[in-house]
Amino acid sequence: MRLVVTGGAGFIGSNLVKFLLQKKINILNFDALKYSSNIKSLNIEKQNKYYQFIKGNICDEKKFLQLLRKFKPNGVINLAAESHVDRSIDNPAPFLKTNIFGTYSLLKASNTYLSNLDKKEKKFFKFIHVSTDEVYGDLPLNSKPANELSSFNPSSPYAASKASSDHLVKAWARTYNLPVIITNCSNNYGPYQHPEKFIPHTIISILKNKKIPIYGNGKQIRDWIHVRDHSDAIFKIFKKGKIGETYNIGASNQKRNLEIAKIIFSVLKTFNKKKNNKNFFHNVNFVKDRPGHDKRYAIDGNKIKKLGWIPKVNFEQGIEETVKWYLENKNWWSKILKNKYKLERIGKIK
Repeated sequence: MRLVVTGGAGFIGSNLVKFLLQKKINILNFDALKYSSNIKSLNIEKQNKYYQFIKGNICDEKKFLQLLRKFKPNGVINLAAESHVDRSIDNPAPFLKTNIFGTYSLLKASNTYLSNLDKKEKKFFKFIHVSTDEVYGDLPLNSKPANELSSFNPSSPYAASKASSDHLVKAWARTYNLPVIITNCSNNYGPYQHPEKFIPHTIISILKNKKIPIYGNGKQIRDWIHVRDHSDAIFKIFKKGKIGETYNIGASNQKRNLEIAKIIFSVLKTFNKKKNNKNFFHNVNFVKDRPGHDKRYAIDGNKIKKLGWIPKVNFEQGIEETVKWYLENKNWWSKILKNKYKLERIGKIK
């Protein structure tokens, strides 16, 4: 099997690439290496015969079509995206360009590539578009989790750009018969996540003896899944998913932001017993809430379970492993902070 993974140097992408390489799948990683990408996150030996990397932007349709024709993949998994909500509020333009026009370029190039394949190759080829639960928008506290038939109601420029890309993918399926599958996943966590995201930002703030920034009252609810489970789900969908369908990917871990911060604080205390006298609320800084901040996301993942997939990583275990990883890999995140951003200016929470 030969797969192109776009955005394969990002958080989810790098974890997915390593997951697929363990299965001896030939991977071409196509990534623009923007601020949230880190090629060192892959830790792949240069002589790995199953892996190759090409730097490029998904808006470059010509370059992407050329690599498709040369690499001859059985499928494309699109993870390339601008993804941080705070940044989309400050400057929506890059999100519209990458998430909408970039997806358009991939679809157009993939459709051209597919048109020149023989019947057998066409039958196997799939375009997997990885999206987010944020397209469904803010869910009332007493409502059921969003399922694949839930209407789109995006709140942020980021969510709107991803909703737009989802619609484009569906249109290419209907109009051009491109064999597509869309996935909408809940919040991911795990190793190699950029320090601006909520969980690593919380961990690093505590490690640097800085107060944990919490938007509003911290009661916003997110549905969390370990990135390893997400990678497993994407692969399962590629193998067994039905063309033209959408699959929600979630692990049914709805938790408030304040609760997550408490859990992380508690885990770090067990690793650093000398500071057990610290009080959690003395280390929290409640900051002005984000404009249009959604109160709750929740995913109904029953449909994908029919494919034989279930999440395997227990949330408490996953958080402990994640905290331990950031403790043991200070050089990785310190370099990002030193070279690109100061911690105090990093966006505070998805």
